[in-house]
Amino acid sequence: MSKASNDNAIPRKTVTSTVVEILREKIISHEIKGGQPLRQDALANLLNVSRIPIREALLQLEAEGLVRFAPHKGAVATEVSAGEVDELFELRVLLECDVLRRALKTISDEELDKSEAILAEFDELLLPDADMHAWGALNWKFHKSLYLPSDRKRTIGILGQLHTNSDRYLRLQIQLTADYSRAEQEHHDLLGLCRQRDSRAAIKCLKDHILTTKNELIRVIQSLQ
Repeated sequence: MSKASNDNAIPRKTVTSTVVEILREKIISHEIKGGQPLRQDALANLLNVSRIPIREALLQLEAEGLVRFAPHKGAVATEVSAGEVDELFELRVLLECDVLRRALKTISDEELDKSEAILAEFDELLLPDADMHAWGALNWKFHKSLYLPSDRKRTIGILGQLHTNSDRYLRLQIQLTADYSRAEQEHHDLLGLCRQRDSRAAIKCLKDHILTTKNELIRVIQSLQ
């Protein structure tokens, strides 16, 4: 392989990753609405890049469920759906309760202290008028910190994807309902039960937390239809 091709490979990947992050955030934050066309030429001009990283980014976002390719239309942002919420959150219940059960067998006080520090950051984002840009990332960071001791790397990778897909719905819920206090209290309750190593109660708390959020999201989406 020539030096020139090596020089070109890294910047291209960096550009594609940056485009993915920008477009993902615009879809999750609802700046790009569900059903809105994603014209490759227009996006390339907007982001000052060629069409190649735009195309690659759209394919990655398709794999994440945020973009779909429609006949005669090209790429469009996927629309919010009560059915998708039901599926995403039911999958979360199955996987997250399992990895939490495994994690609680070995989780240390030091690891729980890290979870508590993340939760303190997360609490600040739940204050009125807080910047919601990092909300989903910190929400997942907190949950992930409780699951890492399970040593179930593939499952945690899948859960990261599910949380990315869930984030656009959670932001929509908060934008419309400003429902901060319930999530905040449930996270603190979950952490407290994990500190007690009360596996049964912690798993029930986690399951209730996910399902309550699911039901509230479905209610919000149905109210918009």
